[in-house]
Amino acid sequence: MLCRLVSVACAVLMLLPAIGCAVGQAESVGIEDAAAPDQVFKTQHMWDAKVTIADTLVLGKSKHGVRRIVPITGGTFEGPNIRGEVVPGGEDWQLVRPDGDTELYARYLLKTHDGYLIQVINRVLIHVPAAGQGGKPYIRSVIDLEAPSDSPYDYLNHAVFLGTLTQPTLKPGERPYVIIGVHQVLG
Repeated sequence: MLCRLVSVACAVLMLLPAIGCAVGQAESVGIEDAAAPDQVFKTQHMWDAKVTIADTLVLGKSKHGVRRIVPITGGTFEGPNIRGEVVPGGEDWQLVRPDGDTELYARYLLKTHDGYLIQVINRVLIHVPAAGQGGKPYIRSVIDLEAPSDSPYDYLNHAVFLGTLTQPTLKPGERPYVIIGVHQVLG
């Protein structure tokens, strides 16, 4: 048994130079210690999207909670370096969990002013404090963007995006919509 342990220890010691080399390579490409407790994230506003929606379809209570589906009918988006339209046909699948929080899973397409399509997958968490608890509702999202690699929007494939969601008060005759703010987490 002792001989076996010694053999394993020798094998590990022989691997240390290779492991050190791999770590050195990781450091050379800029991988940092992600466990820093004082890490502060900065974001940059990319665009706001005005997303028009149709009437909510209610699947009803299911094994996971109350399920709703909101069809996405169109809209527009604009930011400092990008603009275009929201392509009709996407959907927002919503789940009101047993604990009262709501999860949204929206999937849709954007079409830029110069004709490129960008896929958007937006996962949102909505938490409304119970009566008497005070505080504002928490509404934040993680947004996954997928753009053509051979387009001017390839940079969207190489970053993490966070989002905000607001539902403005509608004016008489106005179609229902939400505003989605998209923010890039900076390196």
